[in-house]
Amino acid sequence: MNRGMKILFVAMSNSIHTTRWISQISDQGWDIHLFPSIDVGRIHSGLRDITVHETFYASQDYHNVDPSVKLRGIPVPNNNWVRRGKKLFKQNNLFYRIDHLKKVIKKIRPDIIHSMEIQHAGYLTADVYQQFKSENPPPWIVSNWGSDIYLFGRLPDHVERINNVLSSCDYYHCECKRDVALAKEFGFKGEVLPVFPVAGGFDVKWMRSLKTKQGMFLCKQNQQTSDRRVIALKGYQNWAGRALVGLRAIELCADILKGYKVIVYLPSEDVKMAVRLVSQSTGIEFEFESDNWGHEEILRMHGSARLSIGLSISDAISTSLLEAMIMGSFPIQSNTGSGDEWINDGENGILVEPNSPEDIASAIRSALVDDEMVNKAAEINVKLAEERLDISVLKPKIIEIYENVARENS
Repeated sequence: MNRGMKILFVAMSNSIHTTRWISQISDQGWDIHLFPSIDVGRIHSGLRDITVHETFYASQDYHNVDPSVKLRGIPVPNNNWVRRGKKLFKQNNLFYRIDHLKKVIKKIRPDIIHSMEIQHAGYLTADVYQQFKSENPPPWIVSNWGSDIYLFGRLPDHVERINNVLSSCDYYHCECKRDVALAKEFGFKGEVLPVFPVAGGFDVKWMRSLKTKQGMFLCKQNQQTSDRRVIALKGYQNWAGRALVGLRAIELCADILKGYKVIVYLPSEDVKMAVRLVSQSTGIEFEFESDNWGHEEILRMHGSARLSIGLSISDAISTSLLEAMIMGSFPIQSNTGSGDEWINDGENGILVEPNSPEDIASAIRSALVDDEMVNKAAEINVKLAEERLDISVLKPKIIEIYENVARENS
């Protein structure tokens, strides 16, 4: 174990994915730093034993931050001062974030820099690396999140910048084989790290134990998936999410949904409005995720669901898909991600066209009438989770990545 290792993450400071990944190395005695890739002024409450390099921060907004988190930056009385300070910096130096990151790198002299996500963290780090070319910069790892190159790589405004990131970094991590090939097309010539979810491992045993706890969703112990009467619909409707298409598919299945409840989680306001209209016209029972839900409630929801629907026009491996698989819910997932690397279509899930309500409705009907299929899928998926997703499997691999990178560059 390399006790003296120093790692600088450039990543979204308020992201659960950032937090989950870093939490898996926070007990190694390493000196871990985080430079927020987006200057939002928020830190995820789950971060531990890390130094966060802000520009300005209002102390009162960090009351939920763990005492082990060290803040570096300019403390100010309140958010108004934060906004004024950032505005002043931008007016005097459009590149102040680049300059700030460069100063942090020079000050802490990390052994490894790891950019988690490309459109913000990767671009920002690449801009700094241009200025370090003659100074032998630390080895640079880039993690590809979601649609970072699969979708953005098709947009003219991003092609050159993605190429700049991938032709400059030393190591590349992604969560699907599809993106390995794409990275090489964008000029990556370094070392490809092991392919697994960018959020790291899941505590599968703990997650499945939630099904037996008293709570908002009580799923009886040993209950089969076919006995469940909940349908979960991810409520994202945006540049990628297609919740409204899923809602239309559910509407087309109204004739067989008597006795079922549809729970829409993470819904936007337009999705809520559409849900109310569909409920009025069909009589289907809907429920929205409550404002006080946390991650455990989302997991319990999947643990009480017969099927979980997640739709988008682009993704890598959807975390909600993996959570549904772990919790025994039959996944119906768009075929525009890398679900095919986890799902044998029609066996342990169904892959659908995200813009086709008819295709999705057909999948819903299959999952509602075929008890044997959904029960068998639950058995297959929990075995997959234990073999490929459990923290006991992935945490050692994550630690090994950093130890190998440090050793190769010592």
